[in-house]
Amino acid sequence: MYERKILPNLNCGLDLIAEVLYGKWKIRLLWFINEGHRRPSELQRKIPDASRRVLNMQLNELEQHELVSKIIHPVVPPKVEYYLTDFGKTLIPIISALGHWGDENEDRLRNLILRSHEKTSLNDKE
Repeated sequence: MYERKILPNLNCGLDLIAEVLYGKWKIRLLWFINEGHRRPSELQRKIPDASRRVLNMQLNELEQHELVSKIIHPVVPPKVEYYLTDFGKTLIPIISALGHWGDENEDRLRNLILRSHEKTSLNDKE
């Protein structure tokens, strides 16, 4: 397992939130768990571009940061479900506000992102 050699900078709220939410799928995982998709297989279907391994790693990190909790039901095969903790639920209005901002600026953001990718592709060809 990966072990950090340099401790993260945790001097302000932005550093702290970046450390907790750093990961391509974490915000989406929190959102989908809040929407009622609690089983790992359901989350995998909602985020098909992510590998099961990466989703499991990010779910474990969210659990370590006390944003989600995991219940393992004693059945065969084991049934696992994730739930937002009360602490994790405090992020939902913030995630919702970010999503609303993205929706309001969708065209502009899409054009900027596509333009950035085009420049990167041109530089790679040179």
